[in-house]
Amino acid sequence: MGESRSIGFFFLLLIFSTCFGDQTSDKITELPGQPKNVGFNQYSGYVTLNQQAGRALFYWLIESPVSRKPESRPLVLWLNGGPGCSSIAYGAAEEIGPFRIRPDGKTLYLNRYAWNNLANVLFLESPAGVGFSYTNTTSDLYTTGDKRTAEDAYVFLVNWFERFPQYKHRDFYIAGESYAGHYVPQLSQLVYERNKGVQNPVINFKGFLVGNAVTDDYHDFIGTFEYWWTHGLVSDSTYRSLRVACDLGSSTHPSLECMNALRAAQIEQGNIDPYSIFTQPCKDTSTLRHNMRGHYPWMSRAYDPCTERYSKVYFNRLEVQKALHANVTALSYPWQTCSDIVGNYWTDAPLSMLPIYKELIAAGLRIWVYSGDTDAVVPVTATRYSIDALKLPTIINWYPWYDNGKLENKVEKEAR
Repeated sequence: MGESRSIGFFFLLLIFSTCFGDQTSDKITELPGQPKNVGFNQYSGYVTLNQQAGRALFYWLIESPVSRKPESRPLVLWLNGGPGCSSIAYGAAEEIGPFRIRPDGKTLYLNRYAWNNLANVLFLESPAGVGFSYTNTTSDLYTTGDKRTAEDAYVFLVNWFERFPQYKHRDFYIAGESYAGHYVPQLSQLVYERNKGVQNPVINFKGFLVGNAVTDDYHDFIGTFEYWWTHGLVSDSTYRSLRVACDLGSSTHPSLECMNALRAAQIEQGNIDPYSIFTQPCKDTSTLRHNMRGHYPWMSRAYDPCTERYSKVYFNRLEVQKALHANVTALSYPWQTCSDIVGNYWTDAPLSMLPIYKELIAAGLRIWVYSGDTDAVVPVTATRYSIDALKLPTIINWYPWYDNGKLENKVEKEAR
């Protein structure tokens, strides 16, 4: 009996050691150019989804500072859109991560508004073929769409929680922006459905939040074109052409007439930064124009071409990739902020996420939708039209939001 107990204890210890062993090998000691004594732990590496296809996703976990007790804070998964763009390049390095890259492409400085001040943030490069995430099956790159992206992200989560068991049962949220307006609710729906009937689920899903999110093609079209017109970005005639040519069409696969109208609008907009229309554009506009071309001219890619250049330099440095435990397959091409192959060959993309919103609202999950008002790519008018289509009762009327006496935004709260 004593021997059996010893064997059982050894087996449990082996499992425990294996989980934390993988976790330990993923720990980042220090990134090149990183400020000293940042006070928080970081982990990065790969989680395999499909051994046969050789498909694996790259993640970067940035915990809350030790002084803020990360063990008591929720876990937030962050996804960028595109489709085909890197959450490391944009979400982590340009938006909500703790570090910013300096123009030299070598040194980092701290972002005072980083989300890891409030939560443990898990950045995921998804789907395979984006950033450092990879597949050994070339056809995967040409057959990716919304459905497989959600399924793969779910498999990633299940396997990731096994590697990081301390996060099991922790309050968990999913967040993202732009085309992640599809990724986030679709993955949320999948987690919710797989949790049904499970007592004390490992993935303790509480809700999702999205910013300037692609939500509903019909309302996104109307809101986007209206924003362009009311902000003087397009002519009256082009606005009318857009409303006719793109009416009831697919944003992922627009008609030829719609594409022609969109090209005319792009010419009229000229050299502006469409993600921040009142900001002086980067002097090197080639990146911006590159990001706006293709099948989805105004909703593809992400923000700020100048900082994007810094990301390309930094994350292509071999010492950075080594510190991140990245590029284990030794890519034959440079790391890119967005994959044109993944984006241009995107397959399935439902016209609307609103049915998922309704389902998850009815289930009692928390949803927070926010939208910046200087983004002409997925503008605030598109967000407002989409949310209005849900026909939710308003429980707190529109009011100004002040931060230390400074007017920052307008807020409205709607009930389930």
